[in-house]
Amino acid sequence: MEKKLNQSDIEKYVEENIGTFHKKRILGLKDLKLQKVLGKKNPYLFKAKHILTSQDIIKSLTDAFISSQEETIFGDWLEGLAIFTNSQVYGGRKSGIVGIDLEFDLDNVRYIVTIKSGPNWGNSSQIAKLIADFKTAKKTLRTSNSQLNITAVNGCCYGRDNKPDKGDYYKYCGQRFWEFISGDSNFYTKIVEPIGYRAKERNEDFMLSYAQMINKFTTEFSISFCKSNGSIDWDKLVKFNSSINIHNEKTT
Repeated sequence: MEKKLNQSDIEKYVEENIGTFHKKRILGLKDLKLQKVLGKKNPYLFKAKHILTSQDIIKSLTDAFISSQEETIFGDWLEGLAIFTNSQVYGGRKSGIVGIDLEFDLDNVRYIVTIKSGPNWGNSSQIAKLIADFKTAKKTLRTSNSQLNITAVNGCCYGRDNKPDKGDYYKYCGQRFWEFISGDSNFYTKIVEPIGYRAKERNEDFMLSYAQMINKFTTEFSISFCKSNGSIDWDKLVKFNSSINIHNEKTT
């Protein structure tokens, strides 16, 4: 049964839970190791861009890493908001089926939903797995009710896809997704202001941790990958990133 969406409940949920996102951002910084970051980026690119200082390399490395990490953390947070919102309107619930995030019933249809951050989240093999997960979920649900009418949906929290019918499932992005789970065509803009709750002060805490990390990594990098005259030792950096024997491991 559909219930009217109470905006104050959504605002309260966001205010009580947005701190989780900010805490995970800071924890992500504190857990970051220079060796991990250096091992995941292309050292040749920095040489091609004529980067000359330790700090410029560190900022370029860590900013890209942090951006990807934040996208994942915030995507998980938005998934929680979507499930909460749907539970308030349609009585939806977090699914216990592998690969499915949300289940709810509306107009004699059981909707099974996989929630992603944006529309360009997967390659062809990941899309194939999504379809396989939907098919498995349908079989699982129909073991207890063979007549159950099930519709699979890939929901994306932002962006757009103007061809939502994908054959095996529907893909709803941005406004279309938030309206689908909330029943409110303007919901996607109504959550903007609550999400910014205390963002300025929380970001100040993050920037303090960020500055400390940049300084720490810059010092470590200069000690390990700079020559005595202060220039970057590119051979040493590339060997650290790509050499077979960096860990002195024997190969067969």
